[in-house]
Amino acid sequence: DGDGDPMVVDWRAPVSQPFYRASRKDPQGVELRRRFGYTGGELTAYEDERLSEDEGAAPAVSRLLQAEIERPRVGPMRDIVATIQPEQDEIVRSGLAGTVCVQGGPGTGKTAVGLHRVAYLLYAHRERLARTGTLVIGPNRSFLHYIEQVLPALGELAVGQATVEELVAASAKVEVRGADGAAAAVVKGDARMARVLRRALRSHVAMPAEPLVVVRGSRRWRVPAYELEEMVRELLEREIRYGAAREALPQRVAHAVLVRMEQAGEAPDDRVQDQVARNPAVKALVKAVWPAVEPARLVWRLLSDPEFLAVHAEGLLDAEEQKAVLWEKPARSVRSVKWSAADAVLVDEVADLVARTPSLGHVVLDEAQDLSPMQYRAVGRRCSTGSATVLGDLAQGTTPWATASWAEALAHLGKPEALVEELTAGFRVPREVIAYASRLLPHMSPGLARVRSVREAPGSLAVREAAADGRDAAVVAACAESLRREGSIGLIAADARVPALAAALAAAGLGYLAPGEETTAEVRLTLVPASLAKGLEYDHVVLDEPAAVVDGEPDERTGLRRLYVALTRAVSGLVVVHSAPLPRQLADAG
Repeated sequence: DGDGDPMVVDWRAPVSQPFYRASRKDPQGVELRRRFGYTGGELTAYEDERLSEDEGAAPAVSRLLQAEIERPRVGPMRDIVATIQPEQDEIVRSGLAGTVCVQGGPGTGKTAVGLHRVAYLLYAHRERLARTGTLVIGPNRSFLHYIEQVLPALGELAVGQATVEELVAASAKVEVRGADGAAAAVVKGDARMARVLRRALRSHVAMPAEPLVVVRGSRRWRVPAYELEEMVRELLEREIRYGAAREALPQRVAHAVLVRMEQAGEAPDDRVQDQVARNPAVKALVKAVWPAVEPARLVWRLLSDPEFLAVHAEGLLDAEEQKAVLWEKPARSVRSVKWSAADAVLVDEVADLVARTPSLGHVVLDEAQDLSPMQYRAVGRRCSTGSATVLGDLAQGTTPWATASWAEALAHLGKPEALVEELTAGFRVPREVIAYASRLLPHMSPGLARVRSVREAPGSLAVREAAADGRDAAVVAACAESLRREGSIGLIAADARVPALAAALAAAGLGYLAPGEETTAEVRLTLVPASLAKGLEYDHVVLDEPAAVVDGEPDERTGLRRLYVALTRAVSGLVVVHSAPLPRQLADAG
């Protein structure tokens, strides 16, 4: 203001922390917390919360906070600075040195917390992260497009975004054009594959069988085979990367030659050692003993050659597992391979065994519960000297290789010491909707805590049964009804049902978008395949045929988890339309 006193303070500044953390139990010196409401830049309301009142009194529900949460969602995800809660703020402001894993059910704000933690870390450690870099990893491009404006809105522009598939494909220099069946993908994603690949790579190293003779001028210098073998074995035992060992071997050999020169009365210096290391005889030895290996070619051979795979998978993969990962029709050359996403991760693993993958300062990994152990390893390589924020919900794991526990996942990530925090207070999904979806939890994730929604919204859930021949019409009618309200509408359906519903919407004259396309005032309806719904949110959701969502997955548990995701995308209202009987786990009122 005119007197030089601050009127606006960055929410990340240390002085701002009590505003978000203070409570009646721990007021942190705050007696009064005042919130302001704005509309179009004009002050429209304010409310006061007195923290000095009786600790035992029930905390008042902030109408401004609730209005902000319920504000219609049109366009990409927005920041949550106005609604940060104490348990969220504690995670946001946790230090850069440690890795944090956030287990959070639908609507608990884990994605927003992860993004705001990046913004906070960039504020508090800007110089360091400017050197080392930060990266947000999401499950798919639609999700990344949805969240891409959050960090720029917070003033942070230098944060990369990618999927795991994009990261490893770029690093491994392979193009993903193929797909694996569930059985093959599970084995390829198993951590045991890392040991198979390491064995296969190290099998290229051969022990010297002949002595080395280096000719310099009129002199001949001889290094016996047993001494060369000692050098090779020492490099193998040191467990250094394949490429680094290959570069070190000629220097080791050259040093042995220099020792003999000195014993003969010569005085060679470092330049002579480098010259010896580049001697044709030394180069030929290294090529024969420690040959260069192209990662993609090694994986191509491993997945094409049953005998080669059997040798290096012995004691690790049984016969059925080896059969599962072998290609039915192997490509004739490495260039013609139609690599799958799991194959690309294997190539990336070998690439790291050859040469270290550069590490970033901080990585945010969202929807982490769906990663395989090998994918965790790929992400871990990219923050090996940095830290990570791992975000996910075990109940929303919808891949056959979904994470069983965070302890196991963090071990694969290389961060076993990470702190695991759990968010159980839901702010996005209405209480009636989350209670309905939570009927599935005992059947798919027993023991996992249910989300406690802080928002009551009477009438936010409707379950409608339609005749089989009128189901599509009932779905279209529900969409039209939702469009009469403010905000975004998501029509979520089993992937196989999407073409029929697209035709029904078009016939009714209802325009719609695909996931990742930005809603506008003219088009607010998005047709969402259930497989892409994770991480997205809409003001109103129409869910088509829950049984079809479950049946679209390879097993019942995965199907129920996919349905749980679909049921929990709504902020204000959910309409479930079905003609087939509801899954018994959902119909059960217990």
